[in-house]
Amino acid sequence: MKYMLIWRATDEAYAGLENNDFNEMLSIVGKFNDEMIRAGVLVAAEGLTDAAEGVVVDFSAEKPVVTDGPYGETKELFGGFYILNVASKEEAVEWAKRAPLSDPGFKVEIRRVSSIDEFPQDNEWIKKERAWREATGQL
Repeated sequence: MKYMLIWRATDEAYAGLENNDFNEMLSIVGKFNDEMIRAGVLVAAEGLTDAAEGVVVDFSAEKPVVTDGPYGETKELFGGFYILNVASKEEAVEWAKRAPLSDPGFKVEIRRVSSIDEFPQDNEWIKKERAWREATGQL
């Protein structure tokens, strides 16, 4: 099963990172990533740029409205994610507990990623997606 670990932090926690040596942070995160790679559970890991650089496409109006970021409260935003392929939610939790950047003000949300196998396999769009995934080596 795949699980997404979503990093969230308060403004204060992000501000605290500014005082850290960037190369040291890369080393700490790199060691954690390497551990997951060696365990065979890491599927993807990405950090995100500042929300101020993003945009939001809001569908609450008749026509979609595009707004420059940031949007919402900081506690609603996330700064990066991992996707792990593990046997259970409990295993995903154990990996999250070992994560760097675990100072006060940081949180990790864990969500299961739905598998294509959970959707009706006779649906034409699921068939097309499955074919695309097979052609690109994703299945």
